[in-house]
Amino acid sequence: MTHWRGVLDEMVRERRSALVAYACLFVVDRRDAEDLVHEAIVRTFSRPRAVTEIHAAEGYVRQAIRTVFLDQTRSRRTWLGRAHLFEPAPSAPGAEDAASATADVGAALRVLSPRERACVVLRYFDDLPVSEIAAALLISEGAVKRYLSDGTGKLRTTLQVVEPDGPDEFESVRVSDLGRNAR
Repeated sequence: MTHWRGVLDEMVRERRSALVAYACLFVVDRRDAEDLVHEAIVRTFSRPRAVTEIHAAEGYVRQAIRTVFLDQTRSRRTWLGRAHLFEPAPSAPGAEDAASATADVGAALRVLSPRERACVVLRYFDDLPVSEIAAALLISEGAVKRYLSDGTGKLRTTLQVVEPDGPDEFESVRVSDLGRNAR
């Protein structure tokens, strides 16, 4: 067995669950994430690579996960633009569905557009700077900043905890402290 195959086998055995968890940040659904990881592994190792360590192989696969996700998003967008030619558009989900969504990160990520989701995941999960995100997604730094701003704004709105009806005890202390300092 060639060395890259051994690295591939070891990476799949040891890091598969971490790769699926990473892909879940992009697609949210676990089955879709597993498909995404599978496609990324196939794309990465469809030809022999000079990869000698598991961490380098995982880096290649993570890059491929991002690329496959963006490729699928573009294809889906193209298809949706032409789908009306083949069948009637499905009805839009009702307000009841939106109101019953739970306020967790998975649901919040579904609210984001694919570009916003990719930028948010790369910035806050992979801790990449704006310049590297722009290079990875082949967009300008200004576009990355805009997607991050829009995405984090949507996440704040979606993940916002409902305040209790009465004033917060810390808030009332701060207000009273301000009153004392003014005297």
